[in-house]
Amino acid sequence: MSGETLIEVRGLEVRFPIVKKGLLRNETTELRAVDGVSFDIRRGETVGLVGESGSGKTTIGRAILRAIDPTAGQVIYHGDEGDVDVAHLEGDELRKFRRHMQMVFKEGPVELSSLAGEALRLFRPRMSLVFQDPYSSLNPRMTVRDIIAEPLIAGGVMRDRAAIDARVREIAARCKLNLEHLRRFPHAFSGGQRQRICIARALAARPDFVVCDESVSALDVSIQAEIVNLLKDLQAEMGVSFLFIAHDLSVVAQISHRVGVLYVGKFVEYAPTDALFFNPRHPYTHALLSAAPQADPDAEFDPIRLEGEIPNPLAAPPGCRFHTRCPHARPRCALEEPEWREVAPQHHVACHYAEDFDFTRPRRAPQGRPA
Repeated sequence: MSGETLIEVRGLEVRFPIVKKGLLRNETTELRAVDGVSFDIRRGETVGLVGESGSGKTTIGRAILRAIDPTAGQVIYHGDEGDVDVAHLEGDELRKFRRHMQMVFKEGPVELSSLAGEALRLFRPRMSLVFQDPYSSLNPRMTVRDIIAEPLIAGGVMRDRAAIDARVREIAARCKLNLEHLRRFPHAFSGGQRQRICIARALAARPDFVVCDESVSALDVSIQAEIVNLLKDLQAEMGVSFLFIAHDLSVVAQISHRVGVLYVGKFVEYAPTDALFFNPRHPYTHALLSAAPQADPDAEFDPIRLEGEIPNPLAAPPGCRFHTRCPHARPRCALEEPEWREVAPQHHVACHYAEDFDFTRPRRAPQGRPA
């Protein structure tokens, strides 16, 4: 794993307008799906995102890819010859972006307030996405060869058919797909094989960064292990970086170098995998880990039962957003929002009393986790 930063996210916000129809007039409110998230992803690194449903994990991944437009913040892509703010790009940065990507633009000025249109289409091969459902994310009327070749053609990466076929065969072999499979249609494959096709399609253009959005959650446990091992092998071979979004903490522990924990659109903890799993510093992280089953039949299973429901993002509670369910909450938690701070090397947490807790867990390290 390289120590160079590839993606740097600063103060990322994603808000969605919600219109409530009234008798005389409509009222518009904002849903803050992601509220001021900052983190970075290094080259050849896997960063895991965990949290309850609705916490903003998928929204972060899609905002980085510009599948949805961020409301505020920066998503800085550190290229070999310069930096590009994927979220906002104009003026000198736009000209620098053109030189860096070695793109061909039409003569005359191009007015863009953000990376959009043709520029965004040509940028997309640098980043890719593996969808959650391997069944619905594949076109049933296309052969596997055409599915894998689609990002090469749509992104303008290649135009020569022979070169495209050679790239498709190469990436298919890396994803453990036979040449015979390339002539078939998606319905002829099992769930694990379809996910391999999805991964091959995502990596066909040789991207620097891939978002895996619940990419193993629909698969059996044995197939999950195969896909996780495949992603780790591809990362070692190609140096690609992953943002791995999942609910299964055991899978996140196997594949991630660092892990971020989200709660109602905000990070509550972000740390190296070992530090987060064996020495969590936030009560919410501790509760999540206590609810994860262990393979050891003799291990005591005593999950922390959080009272109440996850807050509505339309009306997030003041102060610490977790204080309404936190078993360690104090009066200050309801009044003052905790500062995002570093409590140990590379270990960040948003909790007023992180130093007061000792949530150290027994070290049963999962086998094969990245160094």
